[in-house]
Amino acid sequence: MTLARSSSMVRVRYAETDQMGIAYHGNYLAWFEVGRTDLLREHGMTYKQLEGQDVRLPVIETRVVYRRPALYDDVLEIRTQLVEMSGARLRFEYDVVRNGEPEALAQGMTEHAAVDANGRPRRLPEELRRRLQ
Repeated sequence: MTLARSSSMVRVRYAETDQMGIAYHGNYLAWFEVGRTDLLREHGMTYKQLEGQDVRLPVIETRVVYRRPALYDDVLEIRTQLVEMSGARLRFEYDVVRNGEPEALAQGMTEHAAVDANGRPRRLPEELRRRLQ
């Protein structure tokens, strides 16, 4: 089964870099969020709509492997793919690629649990599951 994919573009802002012009490592998680929200939106579902259905998707696990630095003013492509979807969990993988280059600067993963507004586990809505397949 092929699951959802998307591609998002971000430009490394000055505020996201250190004195050497290298992107701070924590920004990659924010860029993963850009990829994830764009993927959901491209497949017809937003976080706001999920919250309206009493679904939250907190991050329960993350991993990032940094291969080469992203630099100030680089245009980055965040390639996002849903790789696993169970009854109440989603796992996304990410490649961060400098525009025009073949190799990933970083690769990562986030796993999310579906919970209600009170933090209790719940199943993913069938509509979301359908849209992401």
